[in-house]
Amino acid sequence: MAYSWDNRVDFVVRYMYDIDNNGVLDENDFQCMAVRACVVEGKGDCSANRLAEYKKLMQNLWVEISEIADDDKDGKISNKEFKDAVRKTCVGKKYSEFPQAMKAFIESNFKILDINSDGIVGIEEYRYNCITRMAVDDVAPIDKAFESLLNDGDKKVGGLNLDRYKELYAEFLGNTAENHPAVYLFGPL
Repeated sequence: MAYSWDNRVDFVVRYMYDIDNNGVLDENDFQCMAVRACVVEGKGDCSANRLAEYKKLMQNLWVEISEIADDDKDGKISNKEFKDAVRKTCVGKKYSEFPQAMKAFIESNFKILDINSDGIVGIEEYRYNCITRMAVDDVAPIDKAFESLLNDGDKKVGGLNLDRYKELYAEFLGNTAENHPAVYLFGPL
């Protein structure tokens, strides 16, 4: 149940998009994501130029998601509306078929995860990302989730590169099964 498609999409809404925790997605959430992404990627630094780039990226993502998901055009996207949109645009699709703004968000998210900017998200970076969104009392389940993500190629390079991250993200949203490695992309749910 924890790794069902519904729960995975709920997790994305609650812990990744609904930044102000008001229960719906709105334009403010995406502007907050821009600031957060700039600060995290910059390890505390948030240059005006980089912030402007993130604001543009997140504004584009908001517009695209709104066009797909805001069925009643009220400027807010409910969890149900978001799920319906993900079902239409992501389920059964490869990463290359995802909406462009969603792909840009995923790629920028990888940059945030890759704290040391070496092109690989290793176990330390994965742990850090997990604990920023959930309360944990033991690191072992996080480590087990990370190991469950890795294929032989990932193990050789010591973690996830961007291409593998994109593949796993597409599976996380697009595969409705509960028994594939991508269910662990954001840690133990």
